[in-house]
Amino acid sequence: MAEVILKVENMKKYYELSRGLLSFKKPDVVKAVDGISFELHEGEIIGLVGETGCGKTTTGRVVVRLEMPTGGNVMFKGKDITKLEGDELREFRKSVQMIFQDPYESLNPRFTIFKTLTEPLIVNGIGETYEERVDLAIKALEEAGLKPGEEYIGRYPHELSGGQRQRVAIARALIINPKFIVADEPVSMLDVSIRSGVLNLMLDLKEKYNLPIIFITHDIAVARYMSDKILVMYLGKVVEEGPTESIIFDPLHPYTRALLSAVPVPDPERKHERIPIKGDIPSPINLPPGCRFASRCVYFQKGVCDVKDPELREIKKGHFVACHFVEKILSGELKPTGEVKAQA
Repeated sequence: MAEVILKVENMKKYYELSRGLLSFKKPDVVKAVDGISFELHEGEIIGLVGETGCGKTTTGRVVVRLEMPTGGNVMFKGKDITKLEGDELREFRKSVQMIFQDPYESLNPRFTIFKTLTEPLIVNGIGETYEERVDLAIKALEEAGLKPGEEYIGRYPHELSGGQRQRVAIARALIINPKFIVADEPVSMLDVSIRSGVLNLMLDLKEKYNLPIIFITHDIAVARYMSDKILVMYLGKVVEEGPTESIIFDPLHPYTRALLSAVPVPDPERKHERIPIKGDIPSPINLPPGCRFASRCVYFQKGVCDVKDPELREIKKGHFVACHFVEKILSGELKPTGEVKAQA
């Protein structure tokens, strides 16, 4: 077994919504992340998948200590990062980097690429001389696919394309040699024509440095391409978890099955089952009792799904799902109540 780099145990992140000064009511609470657990091993890519608002990005921000969790533990190589202070916290920050969704927003427009890349070196005391930092910056750019690096270090972000800016963001993440990376929708702002280049770059870097990555995306097809393991999130909880191929070819949760059925198939002759999702996502402030997906599920059973919150259970080896009736759904004993159409 590969070394466990990160261990998340029952992690929660709640946000209180402020009220007026004269209000005596208890503040509303948004349960952005509500008790999730997983392990990230050396050289592994975990894909966090789900709709907007499911808690993917909040999870990423908490595990890099940009946000403090409301509850639970986040263990990095055996140390709880929520308790780190001073030198220990600075050492942890050298061990983790985050690649953000929009590279133009995450890069300072007043900094040259050289200053963008060398600022983390200076902050962390890496590189004793100016020349050494120049060499590290050029090497990081070339590792990120910007060759020759000398041509880019004097430019500003607005002088680069979207794909080049994201490669600079990747170079900035790599330059201090982190122990793991959180990539938050790193290609969603890029043209389709250049997405594959950035994704392949990340896969190459993972293979070269045995670098573990938490890859956050709303696109389950991208998650399949990138990930060794997938966690499907819905309203702050993990509803399904397992090896990528098991999730893709044998999805167990109705939500996962609906997500996969929505992926377009590039074959006009092939027909595939379209599984609908009813209604809208419930408010994260006033979460319904029972299963959070109950109000949208075509397999909803009154008196169970709307009363008891399902636990994440291992149905197959390494494949977990949070659904009361998964066995009956798989056997065909429980039929969907909504209309299911085969679409070309």
